[in-house]
Amino acid sequence: MIDTAITEQVESCFEQAESQLGRTFARPQVRCDLRGRAAGQARSDGVLRFNLHFYRQDPARFLREVVPHEVAHWLVWQLHGHKVRPHGHQWQALMRQLFALPPKRTHDFSLRETTYLYRCRCQTHQLSVRRHNKVQRGTGQYCCRHCGATLAFADNA
Repeated sequence: MIDTAITEQVESCFEQAESQLGRTFARPQVRCDLRGRAAGQARSDGVLRFNLHFYRQDPARFLREVVPHEVAHWLVWQLHGHKVRPHGHQWQALMRQLFALPPKRTHDFSLRETTYLYRCRCQTHQLSVRRHNKVQRGTGQYCCRHCGATLAFADNA
């Protein structure tokens, strides 16, 4: 399961930190409910949140880059308090020394979601996952603005 892979990587990052830094760290709650543009989020209330949309694009890279990035935020707070800058020199040092990663502030995962092909009499249309699901449930119907025909699922073939 996806949540398990992320949770296991979070734990692995903590074990690596504890081994190299010689101390134990409190564990945050891990949730995979983040949406929007951010791949991950470390919150000061004890939660690490991850965006499964970005995880699905490239699971290996997500686990290798995003999870340590967010764990590093948590570790910095445990070591230096909450007054330090989010991507300041303490965080950058942890990223380099502890995880051997460049301290990049942002990710370059694509925001584009999967689209589904639909056809009318005159052209092919791309519908979002949300609109496709509405059509499949029978709660949505879409028409072409040019020919007025109802769009029919093209089965992405």
